[in-house]
Amino acid sequence: MSVLKLRSDNGQAGETDSRSSDGRPSQIDIHVGKRVKLRRMVLGMSQEELGKALGVTFQQVQKYERGVNRIGASRLYDLMRVLGVGAGFFYEAMPAEVLAMTATAPAEQLPLEAPSMGGETNELIRAYYAIADKRVRSHVYSLAKIIAQNAEGGKAQPEEE
Repeated sequence: MSVLKLRSDNGQAGETDSRSSDGRPSQIDIHVGKRVKLRRMVLGMSQEELGKALGVTFQQVQKYERGVNRIGASRLYDLMRVLGVGAGFFYEAMPAEVLAMTATAPAEQLPLEAPSMGGETNELIRAYYAIADKRVRSHVYSLAKIIAQNAEGGKAQPEEE
């Protein structure tokens, strides 16, 4: 089981270190951090700008984005407000292997970190969110899923609207 220690790196009470007993960050915290980074980048916001909006340093934002420091409920609320997303956004696209893990699962069983996003991925994400019509975005999303699954040899069915 993970041991959580209160940290005061940023001078704020309640920040917790999300590392497991072997020193590695929690895979869920890493995923949530990646989602924070994704949204920040889509908005064209720097870590410093996000930090100022949250009242923390850019170093603290880096720790959140890497999953090194766990994001508490009040900070998640602040992130939702500043980044303009709902709570569910931070947990979307969670790998099935992570979802299947229990709190008592050994860290060795957790999947490795996903590859980092390059410029092309960021541009694709920006273009996707630039599509104003939610229905058109949904079709683009379904098409991308079908293409990806067909490339993997699987067969995909379009999602119902």
